[in-house]
Amino acid sequence: AGAMAASAMVAAAGGCDFSDLREIKKQLLSVAERSRERGLQHSGKWAAELAFALEPLPLSELPPPPALTEEDARDLDAYTLAKSYFDLKEYDRAAYFLKGCKSQKAYFLYMYSRYLSGEKKKDDETVDSLGPLEKGQVKNEALRELRVELSKKHKAQELDGFGLYLYGVVLRKLDLVKEAIDVFVEATHVLPLHWGAWLELCNLITDKEMLKFLSLPDTWMKEFFLAHIYTELQLIEEALQKYQSLIDAGFSKSTYIISQIAVAYHNIRDIDKALSIFNELRKQDPYRIESMDTFSNLLYVRSMKPELSYLAHNLCEIDKYRVETCCVIGNYYSLRSQHEKAALYFQRALKLNPRYLGAWTLMGHEYMEMKNTSAAIQAYRHAIEVNKRDYRAWYGLGQTYEILKMPFYCLYYYRRAHQLRPNDSRMLVALGECYEKLNQLVEAKKCYWRAYAVGDVEKMALVKLAKLHEQLNESEQAAQCYIKYIQDIYSCGEVVEHLEVSTAFRYLAQYYFKCKLWDEASTCAQKCCAFNDTREEGKALLRQILQLRNQGETSSTDVAAPFFLPASLSANNTPTRRVSPLNLSSVTP
Repeated sequence: AGAMAASAMVAAAGGCDFSDLREIKKQLLSVAERSRERGLQHSGKWAAELAFALEPLPLSELPPPPALTEEDARDLDAYTLAKSYFDLKEYDRAAYFLKGCKSQKAYFLYMYSRYLSGEKKKDDETVDSLGPLEKGQVKNEALRELRVELSKKHKAQELDGFGLYLYGVVLRKLDLVKEAIDVFVEATHVLPLHWGAWLELCNLITDKEMLKFLSLPDTWMKEFFLAHIYTELQLIEEALQKYQSLIDAGFSKSTYIISQIAVAYHNIRDIDKALSIFNELRKQDPYRIESMDTFSNLLYVRSMKPELSYLAHNLCEIDKYRVETCCVIGNYYSLRSQHEKAALYFQRALKLNPRYLGAWTLMGHEYMEMKNTSAAIQAYRHAIEVNKRDYRAWYGLGQTYEILKMPFYCLYYYRRAHQLRPNDSRMLVALGECYEKLNQLVEAKKCYWRAYAVGDVEKMALVKLAKLHEQLNESEQAAQCYIKYIQDIYSCGEVVEHLEVSTAFRYLAQYYFKCKLWDEASTCAQKCCAFNDTREEGKALLRQILQLRNQGETSSTDVAAPFFLPASLSANNTPTRRVSPLNLSSVTP
C-alpha cells in the first residue's frame, strides 16, 4: 500500500500543467506531511509555504493521511519514540531505537539520524578548533558506512524517493559528484514532489550545457526547478520569465516566488526594483529571515544607513543567532567602516553554518578593507569551495592579486568572473586593466569596447579606451571616445561629479585646436574653465585661439575632423546646472 501511495504521487505530479490548482494543493499538503514525518524540515516548509499561497480546500477534498503498511504497523512504536528524540536533536539515541526497522519511513529516519549525528559532530569540532580551517581536516565519519549500506539497497532497488535523496547527499558529501547527480535525477523521477532533491541538483549543475543533458521528469515541479537554476546560473531574463509564468498560473501570493524575483533583480543590479520588491515582501511576511542578507546587500550598496540599522535591529529581535542576521549586522558595521567588528559578525555566521556562501565572500571583502590580503584570499577560496559559481569571490580574488601586483593571477580570476557574468561591465573593465598592465593593448581595447557595449555601470570604459588610443597616438579614435563619453554623462541629466569629464574636455579642446577648428576648440576650452583642475589650461587655450583669430587665421576646413561636439553640448544650452550658459561671441580671455 505504501508503494502504491508513492506511485500515486508520482502519477499525480506528472505533466507541466497548472490548470488543476486544487490537485497541486493536495499534492503539496501531502508531501509536506510526508517530509515532516521524515524530519526533512526545509522541504516540508517549502511545500507548506507554496500550498499556503493557493486557495484553501474544502473538507471533502483534503488529502487522506498516508496509508500504513504491515511493516509500518510493526515499526510504529519504535518510530514514534525515535522521532521524538530526533526532533530534540538526539540523533544517536534515535538511531539506536530504530535499528532493525524494515519499513521505508523508519529506515529513512534511521539512516538520516546517523547522517545528521555525523554532521553535528563534524560542525562541533570545526567550531571548537580555532583558526580558519582548511577543507577536509574534519570529516563526517559516518559517510563511508552510510554509502556502503545505501548502495546495497540501491542496487536491490529498495530505496524510495526519500532514500534516494539521502543516498545522493551522502555521495555529494564524499565529493562523488557524477554519481550524486545520477542519483538525484533518479530521486526526482521516483518522487517529483520532494523539493530537497531538486535543490541538491541545483547545487551540482555548473552550466547550461550540463542542464541540457539531464533527463528530468516532465512535472510542474520542473518549472520551479528551472526558474531556480536559471537564477543560480545568472540567466536572469529566463528566470524572471519562468517566475512570471508561475505567478500567472496562480502562485501570485507565494512569498517564496516574490523573494526569488527580488534576488534575481539583485543579481542583475536593478537595485531600485529589487528594493521595492523586498519592501513589499517585508510587509507580507514581517518575521521572515531568509534572503534578508541579500536585502541588506542592496541597502549597503545604496548606503541607506537608517534602513540598514532598522533591519539589523529588527532581525536581532526576531532571532539573534541566525546566519542571515549575523550577515546583516556585519553589513551594517561595514557601512559604518567598522571593519573589524563586521568581520567578527561574518565569522560568527560561519560558526553557525560553515557552508554559508555569502558570509565567506563578505568576510573576504572586509579583510580587503583591512588590507589583510592573505586572509581575504583564504576567505574567497572558501567561498569558491562552497559554490564555484560565485562570481563575487572570483572577482574578489582578482582584486586581491591586483593589490599584490600579480597581473597574471588577476587575469585568471577576472576571466573566471567574466565567464560567470559575461554581461557585467565591471568584470570587463577589470580584465581590460589587466591586459593593459601586461601590455596586451589590443585585448585591452576589446574589453573596454565590450564593457561599453553591454552597458557600462561605472561609465569608465570609454575614458579608459580613449586613454589607450591616446597612448597609441590614435587621436581621432581617442576624440571619438571622449565625445561618446561626454554624451553619455550628459544624457543622464545632472552631471555627476565625474573627474574624467574635465580630462575629456581638455583633450577635445587640444584636439580641435590642432585641427584648427577654433569654434569647437573654444567651446571645449570654456568647458575646461568650469573645472578646477583644467581651469588654467582652458584659459590659456582661449587666449591662444583669440590671438590666432586676431592674426587672421581662419578656421580650417581642409583638415578631416569628422567628430564634432553634439548639439546638446554647444555652449548655449548646457544641460548642467553647475556650468552657466556661455555666449561664445562675448568671450574675453
